[in-house]
Amino acid sequence: MVVGSLRQETEVVIIGGGPGGYIAALRVADLGKEVTLIDDREQLGGVCLLEGCIPSKTLINAVEVIETARNAEKFGLTFSDLKTDLQALREWTDSVVSGLAKGVHRLLQRRGVELIRGRARFESDRAVIVEGADLGAVEFRHCIIATGSRIQELPLTKDLPVWTSREALRLPEIPETLLIIGGGYIGLELGQVYTGLGSRVTMVELLPKLLMGADPDLVEVLLKHCTQRFESILLESKVVDIEQTSAGFAVTIEQNGDSVKSEFSQVLVAVGRRPNTDDLGLPNTKITPDRHGFIRVSPEGRTAVGHIYAIGDVTPGPMLAHKASREGKVVAEVIAQHHSAFDNRAIPAVVYTDPEISWSGLTQREAETQGIEVNIGRFPLKALGRARTLGRSDGLVKIISDPKSGLILGVGMVGPLAGELIAEGTLAVEMGATLEDLLVTIHPHPTLSEAIMEAAEVAAGSPVHVEPRGKNHNHNR
Repeated sequence: MVVGSLRQETEVVIIGGGPGGYIAALRVADLGKEVTLIDDREQLGGVCLLEGCIPSKTLINAVEVIETARNAEKFGLTFSDLKTDLQALREWTDSVVSGLAKGVHRLLQRRGVELIRGRARFESDRAVIVEGADLGAVEFRHCIIATGSRIQELPLTKDLPVWTSREALRLPEIPETLLIIGGGYIGLELGQVYTGLGSRVTMVELLPKLLMGADPDLVEVLLKHCTQRFESILLESKVVDIEQTSAGFAVTIEQNGDSVKSEFSQVLVAVGRRPNTDDLGLPNTKITPDRHGFIRVSPEGRTAVGHIYAIGDVTPGPMLAHKASREGKVVAEVIAQHHSAFDNRAIPAVVYTDPEISWSGLTQREAETQGIEVNIGRFPLKALGRARTLGRSDGLVKIISDPKSGLILGVGMVGPLAGELIAEGTLAVEMGATLEDLLVTIHPHPTLSEAIMEAAEVAAGSPVHVEPRGKNHNHNR
């Protein structure tokens, strides 16, 4: 790429136009600063909008409609001749993504944010060069690194035409058989998408359980659904060899010391992501990422260079769009000399499977690991009227609280719309609410949200719709 010789100055330069970068740009512009946003993609929005959260949820919704139609017979409704138009589904997904990307661009234009297309690298701790643009370099007073993350690749699959989530979300085909390497949220979500569209899915996970970050009682409910839909789920297993064949791929899987070779039409690698910090020119600054590529920052988002900030996937913590957005707002306010810091108590996590899993704050697994005594109240959805009306009663809500004060430390749930309901749990943790606050808050009936109130009642020892338990039954030591 050609690098121009022209240089310009700006108050704030932001590298990356994802949910952290563009939100930071909007906020810092609103606070009166001159802003330049540099991004090397044709569309704005980053991985989340273009090849992650948004397209995956669009496909997940389509498959949920298919599954609802297939399972409607128990309600007395029968659908026949159900067909999937793959090209129309691709076009619908593309229209959702492009519409949102254009919306981001309009917002930035209206705020007066200058947009430069190209790849930025640090020339020094006061300037970045921009490859692919007529402009040579941008000198700044403040800089925000918001370059996100990229797909973690497997050396075993190098130079093989296997899929990553990027390819899978484009729906190139519906393979007859699909092997998914990785039992995290990406693999599970895409596994259910392709199962719903007609593929026979096998999943291989190196660890002894799926979704190791989530509590086992929540994952257990999801596992029952996946076991029914997937061809097989192989835990504590490892892919040791892959060969391309005329029919697809011959894959050797090792489990319990035994190796089995199987044929699959396609292979999807979903083993996580890594931060985009190794091609930024950071050696030209005093910023040194850790061995995993993450940049350590202060609560204000400052790096080792005080006027350079980092947000989102390049910093430690969960790689979640909403975390990046919150960090972007904090950093924008700090740059504008407002008192602000990323001091949030809870970052909600959602797995958009069927059923959905979500949690926020302290998990039971973390409490056990850290030796924290907690009080746990669980409420099963089978005892909830609204869940029964939906025909979706296989789930639960759990409230984790301090046994002495009743302070709510965490909330977890599995069931329909868990991703929507977790916001109330996050608010409870964030505001320092107690069990009393939740159980005296009137929740509309009949709704799924009542399960949160009911779980708080269980934790407080005053359940109405389930049998009371022994005095110490709900303590976890």
